[in-house]
Amino acid sequence: MTSNTNTYRSSSAASLKGCCCCIVLLFSFLALLSLAIILIIVLAIKPKKPQFDLQQVTVQYINFVSTPTNTFDPLSNTESISLVLQMLFTVKNDNIAGIKYRDSSFTIMYRGVPLGRGVVPGFYQDAHSVKHVKTTINVDRVNLLQSDADDLVKDVSVNDRVELRVLGDVNAKIRIIGITSPSVQVSLDCSIVISPSKQSLVSKQCGFDGLQV
Repeated sequence: MTSNTNTYRSSSAASLKGCCCCIVLLFSFLALLSLAIILIIVLAIKPKKPQFDLQQVTVQYINFVSTPTNTFDPLSNTESISLVLQMLFTVKNDNIAGIKYRDSSFTIMYRGVPLGRGVVPGFYQDAHSVKHVKTTINVDRVNLLQSDADDLVKDVSVNDRVELRVLGDVNAKIRIIGITSPSVQVSLDCSIVISPSKQSLVSKQCGFDGLQV
């Protein structure tokens, strides 16, 4: 009787183990099938990279503060800058499917020095559409080297021409018939010139790193 019971338990355990293996294999097959379908759809629609074009830059606030670093040397100062910029991007989707964007961050730099960062919240964009999005970059008393500070003060007060660089990554996924593609990433790199007195963009030159799927 005991032998029969042990045999029954062993048989049940083997059946259960076999059933679990079948379930794992089934889910693995379904995952691979889903991935294959997504890849086929991605290749079929030939996704194009989303176009993030920096359309406008507005200088909302700019201020310099000079702080003495040595009370015995009045010429020994540390310059800090406070700045508020608003950037307007035009986003163009030339795909036959909609695009879902995740949060995208943009860093603004002066002579290689990071000044501040702005974030464009995630959003969805319909196929063959153009959308305008804004981000505000707040620079709160960023300390600069004396040479960079002198150059920036001269650019603002004398030349009325400040050259900046805007760097950022745009992350998105293409959605079609309820299926989401793998991530699409585009890197944005813009060299811009702003006029502090006019509080506007003078010129820009933007480049995009290629599509990555």
